[in-house]
Amino acid sequence: MKYEKEINRRKTFAIISHPDAGKTTLTEKFLLFGGAIQTAGAVKSNKIKKHATSDFMEIERQRGISVATSVMTFEYKDFLINLLDTPGHKDFAEDTYRTLTAVDSVVLVVDSVNGVEDQTRRLIEVCRMRDTPVIVFINKMDRDGKNRFDLLEEIEKELKLTLHPMTFPINSGKDFKGVYNLREKNLVLFTPGTRADSESVVIEDLTDPVLDKKLGEKDAETLREDVELIEGVYGDLDTEAYLAGQVAPVFFGSAVNNFGVKEMLDTFIDIAPVPRDRNTTLREVSAGEDKFSGFVFKIHANLDPKHRDRIAFLRVCSGKFERNKYYKHVRLDKDLRFSNPYSFMARSKDIIEDAYPGDVVGLFDTGNFKIGDTLTEGEKFYFTGIPSFSPEIFKELVNKDPMKTKQMEKGIAQLTDEGVAQLFTQYGGTKKIIGCVGELQFEVIQYRLLQEYGAAVEFRTLPFYKACWLSCNDGKMLADFMRFKQQNTGEDKDGNPVYLAQSEWFLNTEISNNPDIHFAFSSEVIGQEA
Repeated sequence: MKYEKEINRRKTFAIISHPDAGKTTLTEKFLLFGGAIQTAGAVKSNKIKKHATSDFMEIERQRGISVATSVMTFEYKDFLINLLDTPGHKDFAEDTYRTLTAVDSVVLVVDSVNGVEDQTRRLIEVCRMRDTPVIVFINKMDRDGKNRFDLLEEIEKELKLTLHPMTFPINSGKDFKGVYNLREKNLVLFTPGTRADSESVVIEDLTDPVLDKKLGEKDAETLREDVELIEGVYGDLDTEAYLAGQVAPVFFGSAVNNFGVKEMLDTFIDIAPVPRDRNTTLREVSAGEDKFSGFVFKIHANLDPKHRDRIAFLRVCSGKFERNKYYKHVRLDKDLRFSNPYSFMARSKDIIEDAYPGDVVGLFDTGNFKIGDTLTEGEKFYFTGIPSFSPEIFKELVNKDPMKTKQMEKGIAQLTDEGVAQLFTQYGGTKKIIGCVGELQFEVIQYRLLQEYGAAVEFRTLPFYKACWLSCNDGKMLADFMRFKQQNTGEDKDGNPVYLAQSEWFLNTEISNNPDIHFAFSSEVIGQEA
């Protein structure tokens, strides 16, 4: 392999979780270990004016939540790590689903107090569709939460994951004393209220009296019993099973106290996969191929509102990406070159000369890109598996200022290009319908249209239940259906026909009445329509 050395030092992963599980805090601790930042900003602390490094949109800083995926690159122990911090809020799930197509593994953060929550289930389902390797970090062990064995059982049962503990906690809440590292055979002690490096004691043999001295006889004996039980049940970690997405290593800790994070990070760089091969519409593309290829999984307008920039996030899948070299934009069938490709450290951007498989590159975009677009050195294929799901809430977009129509149309086109929502146009008319997964997305769209484009809008709720993409071998039959049902049909922004069902009953009726028309609840974004 021409670029074997560069490929083997790269790890690209996403952190996923339910809101408030501590995902963004954990992200910052990773960046601290990698030397990418010097101080961690407490996301919700009023005393610290800095906000989480990974939250760059104004509305995120106001609310203290992540609503857009941000990308961070840092080095740790000679590895180059590409970390994608995803939205935890369920209203922005689609952005997270797409991000999961651009990574090779994930770290799932579970709150020890609340355990498994709805959003966690949905995210793991997406990982399971692709057999994505998962590492679990059980956070907030310094708070009174669920019993450690009950937590493991709940995660295995609810998420259908086979777990393998790598560290194990000594108590929790105010009695939390630390973790025993089953892999390294050492005890890491927790001191409440400190965020410095924790004391680590090597204990090869759990009968060592040092254990009683450090923990007290009662807790030392409990730990011995716990470890004996775990080692009897789980044995050694099967790394191949982890890489196949069949086993998930588990770590316990407290991200806000920077406790238990290093143990996970050290194991991660040892076992997490290097960039993997990818499926396309033509063939499987190997990460080790000489020729460059990559796909756009996210677009973000106005990353820097002062410069009105629009950035396409490209995952490099094979070969070497080079600055100022021409590449084929497959959908547009034209060659493009990029004079200022970026690597990211949240809001700060650095111009790069080259990038390798696993890297995420920011490309300045003048409107050429859509999610799913592929760049190659001439070959015509599209990377597959980038999902677009049916929205659950539909509202009509109403322009409050006719003088700003141009700004509104430009703004809504760019925002829906980003994937924050889906745009439908009613059949035979101009009514613009926005489809979202959650209410918060409408707030974000309204806020950004006003702040970034100067367009004031409001939304009117529509009585639709689901969007279905339509396809039929008989073009006339499909056209007739669209015309007869024009109150409930339209096109998505790529011109694909869509049926907007008012209820499950209406949908089932239309499906049974039109057996030759296929109704799909999701479409795969491969950007073939110009």
